[in-house]
Amino acid sequence: MSKIVLSKNFIKNTCRLSLNEDLYPLGDITSDLIRKNIKKKVKLIASEKGIIGGTKFADQTFKLIDKKIKFKLKKKEGSKVKKGDVIAFIEGNIKNILVGERVALNFLSHISGIATITNQFVKKVGKKCKICCTRKTIPNLRVIQKYAVKLGGGTNHRFNLSDEYLIKDNHLAGADIKTLLNLAVMKKKRKIITVEVDNIYQLKKIIGMKFNRVLFDNMSPKNIKKGVKLVKNLYQTEASGGITLKNVKKIASTGVKRISVGQITHSSRSLNIKLEI
Repeated sequence: MSKIVLSKNFIKNTCRLSLNEDLYPLGDITSDLIRKNIKKKVKLIASEKGIIGGTKFADQTFKLIDKKIKFKLKKKEGSKVKKGDVIAFIEGNIKNILVGERVALNFLSHISGIATITNQFVKKVGKKCKICCTRKTIPNLRVIQKYAVKLGGGTNHRFNLSDEYLIKDNHLAGADIKTLLNLAVMKKKRKIITVEVDNIYQLKKIIGMKFNRVLFDNMSPKNIKKGVKLVKNLYQTEASGGITLKNVKKIASTGVKRISVGQITHSSRSLNIKLEI
């Protein structure tokens, strides 16, 4: 599986693109009204409890604008924060701090939001079941979003279509399941093979065939439990579809080993973080 790597260059280039989006073509015309060389010490504050993430992006954002700006972190990446906690102090030219304010907050709020909701799911299911993200990510933000999932204690599913075989019902429109599975086994090259089923009848048809993981898609907890019993230790088990904080604990109680949740990336709420002067 592709490894999520947040290198210094990746963070720097991502921040540079984000600043360009905010500043092209004339810069911050409002902050330009402020007199030069006015120094201030400001605070990044959590307005609600959660898991903090994206601090390196915030730091790099200000460094790209003004290398003299000091970013003093008070909360470690991945740590818990509560309402009113100071995440970092920022000291320097207030004009330049304001230029980077929104970009820095956008990174912090988005990454922290995903880490926080992921952690809520993880706590619900306990240690016997893994919470996994999916490919339901915002285009061009997949690396960042999957990093945030890991920060919250979740597990990264395949990063892209090259990582593993996932045979779904739509694939069966072009060939039968046995043909596709046999081809996948022949071309496997250490790739995981997952087969999606949405009922017990489909599961019974493939039990005994060569693959690694069975994915129970949009099945009731009752049927997932039946499926887990049928599978025994032949395959790894995973559930997906319609997973919420209200039902995830019940689904985990079926004995399934992984639960994939699209919500944690495609519709997570940003954590409320503010810059206070």
